[in-house]
Amino acid sequence: MAATQQVYAAPFDAVAERYDEAFTLSGIGQAQRRAVRNELARTFRAGDRALEIGCGTGVDACFLAERGVRVVATDSSSQMVAVTARRVQQEGLGKLVHPIVLRAENLSSVGANPLFDGVFSNFGALNCVDDLPAFADSLARLLKPGASALLCWMGPYCAWEMLWYLAEGNTKKAFRRLKSGGVTARIAEAAFVRVRYPSVKELKRAFAPDFRLKSVKGIGVAVPPSYVEPWARRHPHMLQICERADIAFSRIPGLRILADHVLVRLERRQTGPERESQE
Repeated sequence: MAATQQVYAAPFDAVAERYDEAFTLSGIGQAQRRAVRNELARTFRAGDRALEIGCGTGVDACFLAERGVRVVATDSSSQMVAVTARRVQQEGLGKLVHPIVLRAENLSSVGANPLFDGVFSNFGALNCVDDLPAFADSLARLLKPGASALLCWMGPYCAWEMLWYLAEGNTKKAFRRLKSGGVTARIAEAAFVRVRYPSVKELKRAFAPDFRLKSVKGIGVAVPPSYVEPWARRHPHMLQICERADIAFSRIPGLRILADHVLVRLERRQTGPERESQE
């Protein structure tokens, strides 16, 4: 069962029941998720204790739990967590996945005993966090020294998005990610959220001094964003070609930051004297 620590009307409550249909099970959603899961499988091992931020419907938490990883799966949406709890129960993973309703800004209530072996967040959940340095500080207190933070963000320079909307003559949407301070995105009827698109350089700065940047991978350089799904359904072979191209493009400097999402791997630094004195 889901443990509910905070209940409020989260924007993604409105789309929780149809999120899997709209994204998780879509061709584009599956292609992008496979690229992330390759990194998840390399990062976490059976017996690890992992924290997930923005668990959505719980598919990634269950993916890791099937491999013996214990996951505390958090999301600000009580409806998303309810879907996660159902999935966990249906798949018989209740001993490994613990869903909690929790905003990313309130990580301190998770508790740091024991410390986590790593943290992950998928598909832009952290783009909705206002104060990244404060979030990074809270996160650092929950992780073991040397722990990995595998965080998947929506970057500011999505080539597909720029070209797609420029072709439609919509310059506002083509360059919306570059807007200073972010944009207000409509999730559903009367459901809105503020979204920011930090660059890798901004992320590196926000997570210092407790984390060092280890790697950057583009998720969706050639694979398009999810709103291009109608095109992908009409041209499944083209989507396969795009997915194969992403394997080649995802690590190339310059190209990797043009992706729909950017996956950064950060490493928790060893606890230093300054941190210890503050604690």
